[in-house]
Amino acid sequence: MATFQKRSGNWRAIITKKGYPRQTKTFDSKAEAEAWAAVMESEMARGVFVDRTEAESTTLADALDRYEREVTPNKKGAPQERLRIAAWKRDPLALRSLASIRGADLAKWRDSRLAGGTSPTTVRNDLAVISHLFTIAVKEWGLESLTNPIEKIKVPSAAKARERRLSNVPDDDENTEETRLLAECDKGPKYLGPMVRLSIETGMRQGELLALKWNNIDLKRQVAHLDETKNDHSRKDRTKGRDVPLSASAISVFKAITRNISGNVFSIGTMAVVHAFQRACKRANIEDLHFHDLRHEATSRLQVNTLVESDTILLALSQVFRPATGMCWCRSSAMAGIGIICD
Repeated sequence: MATFQKRSGNWRAIITKKGYPRQTKTFDSKAEAEAWAAVMESEMARGVFVDRTEAESTTLADALDRYEREVTPNKKGAPQERLRIAAWKRDPLALRSLASIRGADLAKWRDSRLAGGTSPTTVRNDLAVISHLFTIAVKEWGLESLTNPIEKIKVPSAAKARERRLSNVPDDDENTEETRLLAECDKGPKYLGPMVRLSIETGMRQGELLALKWNNIDLKRQVAHLDETKNDHSRKDRTKGRDVPLSASAISVFKAITRNISGNVFSIGTMAVVHAFQRACKRANIEDLHFHDLRHEATSRLQVNTLVESDTILLALSQVFRPATGMCWCRSSAMAGIGIICD
């Protein structure tokens, strides 16, 4: 049975029913309180009532804190996701309860970000965090009254794959982008120059380089083994990791790196590399270059003219450059017309 109390000009509805938690909510008018109480009592009578108390008292900021503690650490992209979570906590929506956030609120947020020049991919990734948070809240945290507001709006489409490469057009001092980039990287943190050179030589991703351990590098066999890669989950054979063939230049880079007791080739955090790389690009007067573009550079300039046998090359390359989003063609006369698929 619902009861209603008038307090300081507002109306408070109180519902007490055996077998259900006590429900209370305050409204501007008695009519609104009565309408809400009627809905709650109807749901209880039909056996479909779901307690909304926690969803209405938990703010988005509180939920983001819990998500960051319990979910984010289990992800490969945890450092990047923590930055997205920090940005969401600064947004006015973070002060709202989970139950009050609607698709229209996030559609307005989406349009504002896009109008401000944020890329569709960034907006898409930011929305993905909120979508997964609501999914976890419903399935794992017991907030079953919630619905995922992201499912009610249009999410920006993924951007086309980047095709940025290092320009080989010399500047006034006869230096190409690669020459300027490597020079500035060598002036930065000691890890940056080797990381950039290895990415260009091997096509390894930034995360793969950071996870690389010395005991997985065989300089005699000219191969580095990656225990875990981005696309392990999509392989039909369910195998994990891959072997990366090493060029003579890559081996020289590895030999020049001072080993540390951690066992990692590079003992540094993801965002430290991102910021150091951005600063090097700025000093080198290079615009719109991401670290991941070096992987595309590696696959695009790949030429099969090494001393190993051609069938060994093909086997190695098939492991390095899958799955596919693009294709790079070998220019070697011995293997002309062979397409190396890369992403």
